[in-house]
Amino acid sequence: MTGYMERRGRAQHRSGALPQPRARPKPGALPRSPLPRSRPRPGPLTRFRSLPQSGPLHRARTRHRHRAAAPGSGQEAAIRALDITVSLIALLTLAPLFLLLWVLVRATSPGPMLFAQERVGRGGRPFTLLKLRTMYTDNDDQIHREYVASLLSDDAPQPGGDSGLYKLEADPRVTPVGGWLRKTSLDELPQLVNVLKGEMSLVGPRPVLTWEADLFSRHDQRRFAVKPGLTGLWQVSGRSKLPMREALALDIEYVRRRSLAYDLLILARTIPALLRGGAT
Repeated sequence: MTGYMERRGRAQHRSGALPQPRARPKPGALPRSPLPRSRPRPGPLTRFRSLPQSGPLHRARTRHRHRAAAPGSGQEAAIRALDITVSLIALLTLAPLFLLLWVLVRATSPGPMLFAQERVGRGGRPFTLLKLRTMYTDNDDQIHREYVASLLSDDAPQPGGDSGLYKLEADPRVTPVGGWLRKTSLDELPQLVNVLKGEMSLVGPRPVLTWEADLFSRHDQRRFAVKPGLTGLWQVSGRSKLPMREALALDIEYVRRRSLAYDLLILARTIPALLRGGAT
C-alpha cells in the first residue's frame, strides 16, 4: 500500500497535478449533504402564475383577480352594519303600513299576502325572496320567460307596451292592486327581511330568477360577485326604461365601483327616483 501511494505521488508530481487540500468547514457550519442538488419545486404561487391564458384555469385566475378588487373587510363590515341598522329600523317603523297592505292584498284577490320565490344570490347561491303578492295564484309564467329571452337575444329588443318601458305592461297575471303596488315599489318592502337575514343588501344588482341567470353571458355572471339589492344603480338610472342589456352593464359597473360611499349615494338617489317615476 505504501509503495502504491509513493508511485501515485511521483506520477502526480511529473504531470504537475498536485492534490488540492480539502477546505476545512467553518466553525458552526452544517456539513454538506452528499446528495446531488435538485431544483426547487414550484410552489402554489409559481404554478398559479403559469396558468394558461384560456380554459377553466384561466377563468379561475380571473375570478381570483376580481375578488381581490372587492372592498376590504372594513368596507364589508360597514356595509353590513348599514344593512342591519336601516332594515331593522324600517321594519319596526313600517309595521302599521305592512298591516294595511296585508288587508288590501287579502281583500282584493284570493291567496296569501306574501309571495315567496327562489332567486339567485351572491356567488350563485339560491335564497327565498319575499314580496307582497301582486299576481293571481296558480298562473303560467311562459309569457314572461319568452319576453325576457327576447330582451337578451334580440339586437333591437322591443318595449313591452305603448309606454316604451321594457316590461310586460298588459300582464294578465297581475291583479289591479298588484299593479299599483308594483308602480310604487311597495311590493318590495318585505325584502327588508332578506336584507336583515344577510341574503340581500340595501344596494346591489336586481335579484334574478334561476332561469334568467342561465340566459346571462359569462361576462354578465360577474354581477353575482355581490349580494342582490333592494335598490341599485339600475333602479336609479331608469329601471324599466332601459333595455336589459344596459341594466346588466350597470350591474357590472356597480360591482366594479362598490363601496360604502357609493351605496350611500345610490340610497340618496332612490327616493327622488321613486317620486319622479324613474324607478318603476
